[in-house]
Amino acid sequence: MFSGSYLQDDVEFLLKIIDINFTTVEEKEQLIQSGKLHYSQMLSAEYEPSEDYLNIFYKAYEMNKLRFANDILTFAYNLSLKKDIVLISLVRAGTPIGVLLKRVLRDIFKKKVKHYSISIIRDREIDNLALKHILVPSPQKEFIFVDGWTGKGVINRELKEFIAKFNQKNSTNISDKLYVLSDIAGVSDFAVNYDDYLIPSSALNSTISGLVSRSVLNEKYIKKGDFHGCRYYKEYEKSDLSLWFVDEIMKIIKDLKIDKKPLVSKNTHLNIDVNEFLQKIQKDFEIDNINYIKPGIGECTRVLLRRVPHLIMVKDLDSKEIQHLKLLAIEKNVKIIENRNLPYTALAIIKDVLK
Repeated sequence: MFSGSYLQDDVEFLLKIIDINFTTVEEKEQLIQSGKLHYSQMLSAEYEPSEDYLNIFYKAYEMNKLRFANDILTFAYNLSLKKDIVLISLVRAGTPIGVLLKRVLRDIFKKKVKHYSISIIRDREIDNLALKHILVPSPQKEFIFVDGWTGKGVINRELKEFIAKFNQKNSTNISDKLYVLSDIAGVSDFAVNYDDYLIPSSALNSTISGLVSRSVLNEKYIKKGDFHGCRYYKEYEKSDLSLWFVDEIMKIIKDLKIDKKPLVSKNTHLNIDVNEFLQKIQKDFEIDNINYIKPGIGECTRVLLRRVPHLIMVKDLDSKEIQHLKLLAIEKNVKIIENRNLPYTALAIIKDVLK
C-alpha cells in the first residue's frame, strides 16, 4: 500500500511510482503548446521552496488556517450524514483535503471510510484501473470525488464525461458528483463556498501533498495493467510539511463548534458570468488559447510554480493573500498588475512561447 509521506491509514494512492526523466519548464511549455506532447507525458523537477517563500507560506497559513479548518469541518459534517461512502481525492490538489476529511470523519463523527487518491488527466482520462480497483471492495458505496477548488470548471466537466464512459463500458452506475472546498467557477455539484481564498495547501507542491508529484500518463513508463504514474520525492523528506499540515489543522478542528450548514450546489448562481468574463480577458490580452488563462489564486500559484507565466493579475496588490504570488513573480521576473474589477483574488496568463 502506497500512502506517500502520509500515515498508512490516511490515504491509499492508486499510482505507480516511476523514475521519469525530468523536462525543464521551458522545454515542457514548448512541447505542450506545439502539440508535440501532452502535459501528462512529462514532468518537471520540483524544487524545495526558499526560506523567504516558506516564511510567506507560514504567514498565509496563519491568516487562513481557522477559515480553512471550519470549511473542512463543514465539508465533513455533510459527508457524515451519508450512509455508505468512499472518498476519492483527485491527485494532487484534492489529496490533502481528502486526508483531512478522512480524519475528521473518523475522529469527530466516528465514521470510518476508505480514502483513495487517483489520477484524472485533462483531455485524456480518469484512471479506469483505479476505479475498478475501488469498486471491488466497495460496489454499493457512493463515490465522493474530492478536489480542492475549481478554476474554469474543466475537471468537473471531464469527470462527468469520463465517468459516463466508464459506466457505459462497465455496466456500472457510480456517481460523477464533484465536491470541492471553493467553487469559484460555480460548476461543482457541491462546495463549501464560492470564495477565491488561499487554501493553504495550494501554496506548495509535493511537500504538502505527501511528496507525490502530479500524475503522469506516458506509455514509456505506464504499461497495460498499470495505474497512472507519479514521482515520489523522497529526497525532500526533510522539507515535507504534509503530516505537519494535517496534524495542525486537526488540532484546530477538534476545538471548533460544528456549523451544520449544508453544502451549496452548482444551482446557486454566482454574481458574474464566468465564461463571459474569461472571454473578455482573452480578447483584451489577445490570447489565442483559453487554456492559457488560469483563474483563481490556487491555479495562479500552480502556474507560477510549474508553468511559464506571462502575466499575473490580482484584485488588490496590497492583499495579504497574494504575498506569495508577489514573491514568486519577482523570482520569475513576471509582471503583476492590479485589476479592481477582477472577480477573483488572482488570475494568471500563461506565456505563449511559440509567438
